[in-house]
Amino acid sequence: MSFFNVTSQQIPAVSFEFFPPKTPEMEDTLWDTVCALAPLSPAFVSVTYGAGGSTRERTHNTVSRIVAEAGITAAAHLTCVAASRDEIEDVARSYWDAGVRHIVALRGDPPDGDQGYSLHPEGYAYASDLVRGLREVGNFEISVAAYPETHPEAQSAEADLDNLKRKIDAGAGQAITQFFFDNDDFLRFRDRVAAAGISVPLVPGIMPVGNFKSMCRFAAMCGARVPQALADRFEGLDDTPYDRRQVAIEVASQQCHGLMENDVDLFHFYTLNRAALTQAVCESIGVTSSMPKTEASQ
Repeated sequence: MSFFNVTSQQIPAVSFEFFPPKTPEMEDTLWDTVCALAPLSPAFVSVTYGAGGSTRERTHNTVSRIVAEAGITAAAHLTCVAASRDEIEDVARSYWDAGVRHIVALRGDPPDGDQGYSLHPEGYAYASDLVRGLREVGNFEISVAAYPETHPEAQSAEADLDNLKRKIDAGAGQAITQFFFDNDDFLRFRDRVAAAGISVPLVPGIMPVGNFKSMCRFAAMCGARVPQALADRFEGLDDTPYDRRQVAIEVASQQCHGLMENDVDLFHFYTLNRAALTQAVCESIGVTSSMPKTEASQ
């Protein structure tokens, strides 16, 4: 289903985020999702890294399989948490050897049960340090995180922006934002990023809402605001999956088109390892399986 008409000149580039599966059944679901989204010719797909590096092996296996079998560019998340510099650099080299040339470099979340971030005595302190270290390992393309509504642990919005600039100055080539639902938050942030002298691409993170209550819990952990207008759209739809799906597609499609009207031509979709909503939203912005492959996806 397409809610909007899109000319070929307006078609944006897209990327997709997955998380590593915990069970064989979840692996089958993920692989079905990868295969469903691959024909959309994403610029890349990324695979997350669990809190405290808890999914290191599963992340590596998932990324390696995508590179080997899916025919699309894969990026691996890598964090500073619970590992020494040597351990992190070994992981990065193993990605390089597997054909991975794109890393999403993050400070990372502490292991489950830990209270707050703590520096490994022999590790990288922050994502900017990790970026600098990765530059010494190989000529990776490096993406980092950005927060239109400010990272929940940042002392201030200005300090958060300064941190983003340090990551870019260390060698990152683009910034992918946390998901958000009010485009004005992103557009104001983009203006502040430009005023700070940061000129790399700023890619908005889009979260199609499959389950509103689950998304609210996730948003609370990430510091993402859920507007009342969005809550109103999903009110009373818990037991009507078809209607909920249609609202989810329309909300995310409208968000993307609003951003495109403000000269946004890159989108990063948080898929939660499900293809249907992301496919439908991509169709609404003109990204279809009939499109020619981009250079990045070949």
